[in-house]
Amino acid sequence: MAILLTSETPVIVQGFTGQIGTFHAKEMIEYGTRVVGGVTPGKGGTTHLERPVFNTVKDAVQETGAEASIIFVPAPYAADSIMEAADAGIRYCVAITDGIPAHDMIRVKRYMRRYRVENRMRLTGPNCAGTISPGQGMMGIMPGHIYMRGNVGIVGRSGTLGYEAASQMKALGIGVTTSVGIGGDPINGSSFRDILELFEQDPETKAVMMIGEIGGPQEAEAAQYVRDHMSKPVVAYIAGLTAPKGRRMGHAGAIISAFGESAAEKVEILKEAGVTVAPSPAELGVTMARLLQQHGIAA
Repeated sequence: MAILLTSETPVIVQGFTGQIGTFHAKEMIEYGTRVVGGVTPGKGGTTHLERPVFNTVKDAVQETGAEASIIFVPAPYAADSIMEAADAGIRYCVAITDGIPAHDMIRVKRYMRRYRVENRMRLTGPNCAGTISPGQGMMGIMPGHIYMRGNVGIVGRSGTLGYEAASQMKALGIGVTTSVGIGGDPINGSSFRDILELFEQDPETKAVMMIGEIGGPQEAEAAQYVRDHMSKPVVAYIAGLTAPKGRRMGHAGAIISAFGESAAEKVEILKEAGVTVAPSPAELGVTMARLLQQHGIAA
């Protein structure tokens, strides 16, 4: 069982005919993702990559039965695209777009709560690498060949470090059930805790790799969930151990502004919750290998 995305999930691409949408849609199709069409306003009724193009998400859902969408819409219009997906009945939406203004994402969150669509549609991102269930489907921009099917779930704010974890584990014969990028923005659709809950419920996932960074309270909230509710072992890595207070890293949300937001503080919180913390990004794979061995879990 793959969480969020399976080989049967019908996917549409918002921003389908644009250069970026086209490039990654091709990659997704070649990987085996069931892309059933796309949305580009004004181009409805045409075809692209041998798939139908629609003017609206609602039209795409009605015609194709799409359950998931991936967004490559430019930042000024991306928030409206997310809300359009939610309104159309999409169940899982991946927002790849970087640079969406924070006040736009506040508007998205308020909309989803006001109209109670957050219970119908799960959102990951924005500014994320996407989601991949190896051998089944990919909704994102990750290099699919580095992911091997297995029993470890990955969740992270950093796409690059998620790739690194998957690559290192593959070299050690350790595979992945699903890898989920939640994005590096301060306001995002799903938190670490949200995805950890899904991994805890997933019978195929036997352990979890969590990749965080400086800034924000999400890692501390995740640590509390692991301590109180997780039955599966967790490895974590926190990027930015040397970042001084006030320093912004590559992600908009990666800036230390309060107690508990530095990498060192997050590491201590995670360790106190029973999480095994990898000492460096070069040791993500070997740390997971040791943890699996300690718990008697076959890779």
